[in-house]
Amino acid sequence: MKQLVHDFPTQMQEALMIGQSYRFQAEQKEFKNVVLTGLGGSGIGGTIAQNYLFDKLRIPFIVNKDYFLPSFIGPDSLVIVSSYSGNTEETISAMQQAIKAKATIVCVTSGGKIADVAKKKGFDCIILPSGMPPRACLGYSMLQVLYIMRHFGLINGNFEKEIKASIKLLQEESKDIQKKAKAVAQKLVGKTPIIYSAADFEGVAIRFRQQINENGKMLCWHHAIPEMNHNELVGWRDKDASRAVVILRNEDDYERTQMRMEINKKIIKKYTSNIIEIYSKGKSYWEKAFYLIHLTDYVSVILADLREQDATEVKVIDFLKGELAKV
Repeated sequence: MKQLVHDFPTQMQEALMIGQSYRFQAEQKEFKNVVLTGLGGSGIGGTIAQNYLFDKLRIPFIVNKDYFLPSFIGPDSLVIVSSYSGNTEETISAMQQAIKAKATIVCVTSGGKIADVAKKKGFDCIILPSGMPPRACLGYSMLQVLYIMRHFGLINGNFEKEIKASIKLLQEESKDIQKKAKAVAQKLVGKTPIIYSAADFEGVAIRFRQQINENGKMLCWHHAIPEMNHNELVGWRDKDASRAVVILRNEDDYERTQMRMEINKKIIKKYTSNIIEIYSKGKSYWEKAFYLIHLTDYVSVILADLREQDATEVKVIDFLKGELAKV
């Protein structure tokens, strides 16, 4: 897993080539909504893309993480089916509903049942390199979402320059990123991580939480500001040195949000001294997002090493799938 994290910039380069070379069968048309359906490592790219697309789309973009699609899905809907394995049962269920609703469907997968259905039905299907854990393929899956959106005229191609700049940034900052990640991981050993971010970077915070869960084999939670200030902040009442707060920050976070973060720190310091701030680098949204993703991915695998855990192993998920398969 550590090698896969290290190779993330290379994966992003390959993802660009996959997106640039894919030739869509479906023609452009007007949509009333877009839904990406996918879970875990296959769905988080949609959540992060949703943050990026928030102020760029004139129609709703929704990320679905369940067996069922919203009832408004119909012929004027674009449904992006994202499942790295191609066999995620919840995503297959949602895909069948999209077919019945006669939505335009584009699949992003490495194969499996979803690729088979796409081939049979004549759907666009972007095939990704296989043989890796889904959470290690974020670059592959997330960038294809952007190429899909561009093909249908929902966004322009400016993101490509930002992605290329992101790759360069990660390569140039590689040693420093690993150094910072090690320092953060050492502070989180034996602690319950609590991750906070600005609302427009919540997808990156969720990614960090998921990576700590799966790679580090640890429980943790996250929340976004300002919403956190209207509920969770009141929950800080008991001193507990086992809690460690990690705040993901950008120099250009909205000024009122930054003020809230500073006030939050004053309040939280009364209950734990373990407060870590990770600032992004870069100019564009994608540079900042990928910097934080790459650094926190490293934190998760270093945590696994420090805790003497196998970052790749997910036996409990395999057990769950096995039990479900019996029914």
